[in-house]
Amino acid sequence: MTDLWLISVPLDKTSITNVGKLKHTIAKTNLASCFMFSLPDLTVSFSSQRGAEKVPQSECRQEHQSWESVIKVKKKKKIIPESRSVCASDLLRYVTRFQWDKAKYPTAMPLSCLADIINKEVSQVAAELKSRAAAYNSVKTSLQSFEYKLHGNLQTRSLCDIIKKEDLVVSEYLTTLLLLVTRLACCCQLFNFLSFIRKLYEDAEGGVFSVTLFKRAVCNFKTKAQESKFIVREYSFDLEEKRQQEMKQLNVRKKEQYGVFVRWLKLNFSQVFVAWIHLKALRIFVESALRYGLPVSYQALLLQTDSKRSKKLGEELSSLFMHLDPTLQQGCSDIPGLCPQEYSSYICFHINTNVLEFS
Repeated sequence: MTDLWLISVPLDKTSITNVGKLKHTIAKTNLASCFMFSLPDLTVSFSSQRGAEKVPQSECRQEHQSWESVIKVKKKKKIIPESRSVCASDLLRYVTRFQWDKAKYPTAMPLSCLADIINKEVSQVAAELKSRAAAYNSVKTSLQSFEYKLHGNLQTRSLCDIIKKEDLVVSEYLTTLLLLVTRLACCCQLFNFLSFIRKLYEDAEGGVFSVTLFKRAVCNFKTKAQESKFIVREYSFDLEEKRQQEMKQLNVRKKEQYGVFVRWLKLNFSQVFVAWIHLKALRIFVESALRYGLPVSYQALLLQTDSKRSKKLGEELSSLFMHLDPTLQQGCSDIPGLCPQEYSSYICFHINTNVLEFS
């Protein structure tokens, strides 16, 4: 799996020399690919610097998870989205060639305002995502409920593949009822008063019988059937046709909403991802200003490696930039609330690429 490391080091003489060594080493050993991560001059406002740390990673993950849930539905239909891999490669290329969007996020604005703009943008997408997902799931649930009834047990399932119009007799004096018998051996109990009985269907659950009798005997028949623990099911071709029509309409609505939802997710997933990377850039700027001081003088690099080489890359970086915090050589970094494993002598943020993985 691809690992992306966004690092920042100051532009002192030693660090610049070590950056050159790092580029040479990773090129020679194929440890990682190195890209310049260019940032504009942003307006420093220490009163609101920490506002830049409100990274909307949870919203980005939520967007991804919803996208993946739609993919699962589509995979069941054996239709794989043709543009997913292209989308992932485009977003990865965007990160490695990152350029700050000055039109969308003006650099003259304070850092806190930029963070608020990005968070507001992501929040709006998250709210719309929730609304659209609810609408799609509502149709999906209704259709599943219909399908369960139409393909469930004999009491609820559709009988259109079992019952034919000629099986039902309806006249001035006669009518036909459907009898669901779960214990076929007991059916003989009804033979004494039935005018006509015919088996239409049988499985491990039981059987469906058509019962033709005088209309005046319907009430008495239902009472006797209940006593024998048989079920009389009312059946109407008009009602059955109506239910089938409703299910077709729900299928059409689901397909329509599915297409609209997928297109919206593709568009907005990219939008949220771009906003997330801008917030990462904003945070690397803030952390560099806090740790390396003013005037802001640092170099940001994006390192692309994989999980197998990550440990070796971390060791190489620690070795080259240990001079930035000599206390780490003694294995101590007195930072309240932070584990030693979470702190390094250089600034480093990992960009979670799980949102770009698709198997």
